[in-house]
Amino acid sequence: MNDSSWGAPPQAGYWGPPEMGPVQGRPEAGPAYDEPEVQQTRPMPVVSEADFAELHAAAGPGTDQDQYGTGASRLSGPLFRDEMPQEPMPSAAPSPSGEPSEPPRHAAPQGGDHGAQAGAPSAPAGPSAAPAPSAAPAGRQKKRAGRDLRAAIGVGVGLGAVIIASLFIVKAVFVGVIALAVVVGLWELTTRLQERKQIKAPLVPLAVGGAAMVVAGYVRGAEGAWVAMALTALAVLVWRMTEPPEGYLKDVTAGVFAAFYVPFLATFVALMLTADDGPQRVLTFLLLTVVSDTGAYAVGWRFGKHKLAPRISPGKTREGLLGAVSFAMVAGALCMAFLIDGGTWWQGLLLGLAVAASATLGDLGESMIKRDLGIKDMGTLLPGHGGIMDRLDSLLPTAPVVWLLFVVFVGSG
Repeated sequence: MNDSSWGAPPQAGYWGPPEMGPVQGRPEAGPAYDEPEVQQTRPMPVVSEADFAELHAAAGPGTDQDQYGTGASRLSGPLFRDEMPQEPMPSAAPSPSGEPSEPPRHAAPQGGDHGAQAGAPSAPAGPSAAPAPSAAPAGRQKKRAGRDLRAAIGVGVGLGAVIIASLFIVKAVFVGVIALAVVVGLWELTTRLQERKQIKAPLVPLAVGGAAMVVAGYVRGAEGAWVAMALTALAVLVWRMTEPPEGYLKDVTAGVFAAFYVPFLATFVALMLTADDGPQRVLTFLLLTVVSDTGAYAVGWRFGKHKLAPRISPGKTREGLLGAVSFAMVAGALCMAFLIDGGTWWQGLLLGLAVAASATLGDLGESMIKRDLGIKDMGTLLPGHGGIMDRLDSLLPTAPVVWLLFVVFVGSG
């Protein structure tokens, strides 16, 4: 097929109407028209009279027939049979191997097979058959928990047994449990800071000072905790001086923040333990925090639709917050009425409300830290929970709130 049939520019000779004369700058005639004996490189397909009449009628009145006879110009539609759009092909049946078989080839038009053999473009294929729509899911997908609930429950029961046993048997043992949790939490926090932000908060003075802070709070009260906090911060500043000055400011800032965030806040649990009913106070603190988290999870998982803080923690919802408040207030009323000497139910309602608020803020605060670090969990020590810091996130900021309300409601004694 000639190049002009696909809109390519003429290469030689005058292809316009004969009465117009030759075109300026071109040879007067091309070999294909002046020399009939010369063999055409690519023979043109034969066009029947019916097709020619149809093409001429489509061009409208006043069109020169010779213009189409010589093939000089191009109609809006295809000129030859092998350019006519084909009807959509039925989709090929799949082969036994599972792959679709090759669709059958079109037979070349009579007299035009040479053009096909010479590499002329094939006819534009019709629109392919649309794929069958996939089957709609049978019913709405059920919500799934983001963690392994069996592992989380098992680890939670084991930790609870250790805490309860140490809390009511020997108070000093429970203080050791607090100190151990503080040291592991500091290790997780400083490790993640160094891995993700290249911040080298000195772990050794933090671990020693953090454990001493918890013991000082239990032995010497709030004054001992403050003194231990100040000495720990000073030790962080001095320890970091043994390394090059690059990054000193960010390292010591992170170290002082870690000392306040983990051991200092945990010291308020030791302060609660010093009271005569200290084990009951600590148990109330733990129960209310756990119940708040459980209520938020259960209600939010079942009814949660409105996000609470999507940019901080996309999984938390306003419905979950209402669940946390409701569960914690009921539990607080029961605990204050039956566990705390001199406590009343309405004090328990206020205590539960405060615990729900502080536990939620603490959870969001650690979520901010983890988002800044680009991690999901602080560690992997507790299957189904993450790391120690992932369990302390709501407990740490709640401890000073509960300690203060106990002092206001029933005294420090």
